Amino acid sequence: MIIPSASDWVRVVDLHLGFYHPLIHLGFGVEFKQPAIIVEALAQAAVHDGWVAKFLHDAEQRAAAQKTSTPSKSLVQLMAECRANDKLRKSPHWEDDNKVRDGIFVRAPDEMVQIAAQWRVEPDELEQKTAEMINAVAYFSGAAQSPPRQVKFDFFYMHCANCSLFFSVFLREPWLRVEDKCRLLEWKGRLDLALYVSRGSPTLLVEEVTNYQAKQPEHGWDGIIRRVDAIPDDGHASKLVRALANGERACQPFEAGVADDVFPIKGDMWLKLGHMAIDSVEAGQPRWVRGTGFEQAWRDIPERGLARDEKISGSTL
Repeated sequence: MIIPSASDWVRVVDLHLGFYHPLIHLGFGVEFKQPAIIVEALAQAAVHDGWVAKFLHDAEQRAAAQKTSTPSKSLVQLMAECRANDKLRKSPHWEDDNKVRDGIFVRAPDEMVQIAAQWRVEPDELEQKTAEMINAVAYFSGAAQSPPRQVKFDFFYMHCANCSLFFSVFLREPWLRVEDKCRLLEWKGRLDLALYVSRGSPTLLVEEVTNYQAKQPEHGWDGIIRRVDAIPDDGHASKLVRALANGERACQPFEAGVADDVFPIKGDMWLKLGHMAIDSVEAGQPRWVRGTGFEQAWRDIPERGLARDEKISGSTL
């Protein structure tokens, strides 16, 4: 497959706009060797406003400046720092039209850049850092729950997870320079941090994953995939299940001996996330929660064990 100006398109910041949609389209084009889809993805990137560019370039410049003085931290460690930073955590407001652009980048831009710049990718750690990013987005996508409400995945976090699969694809492409792979991955991880903050920096409840009781525990990935394929959906659910299954494969070589604040999702937790995903969308509308760290986002989500039209008792939301 011939990709024109590969070293140029990989620098297009707008690939990361629109909640990763240009990058997701690009990933499909590269994975399935479809040049027309690649062109469509670049066209989609070209028509987006470039408001994320300043953040990504500022973080990149700060990361380079502090490379010798500040060690790189894991994404999970940096997510904890985001939540612990009072100004940053409170920067997105429920009423913001765009909680990244109108919230974080207005009320706490320096704080967001300072934390994001602490995640760096060196060429000799590219594969493990790719797995780390995949693990981190699966973690905040699955663990951002609000018991006793039904398990739901945040619509925006879901895109972080769905996009992560294509970084496994990019790893395999010889025409893409290692330096460009590192830069794409750094931008993805840094924007993932901003997107985590944008939904209110929710407390992440890992026990929601480890203790999850599947509706059909006899099903492995094959059964989950058959079920999600049968759902009349716009494709988001199928992409999520596929990304989680890829996460299990991508992370398994690095799980042993790695701290939980680097790789919190390990072993059978991947399959449990797959069950959480399929069970949550099969439970009916709304299939997703939008703004998981805000109490207002959970108002229409039933309590666990209740049907959609049953009264939610004792609600304080």
